[in-house]
Amino acid sequence: MKALLPEPEIVTRKGKPVSVIIPIDDYKELLERVEDAADIAWLKNARKRPQHYRSLEDYLAARNGK
Repeated sequence: MKALLPEPEIVTRKGKPVSVIIPIDDYKELLERVEDAADIAWLKNARKRPQHYRSLEDYLAARNGK
């Protein structure tokens, strides 16, 4: 059974919150969610642009400088 996670600790400076201390697993999960959100935003933007395709032969010819 998973133990209860501690509550985040709020760090204050001059009475105002300036940072938070959270368990490392929570931090890693937050980073993954941010990265996922960035990937989704990029994909949505990419889908709005017209796509241009070329044949494998054309790609290989350009890549090999022919």
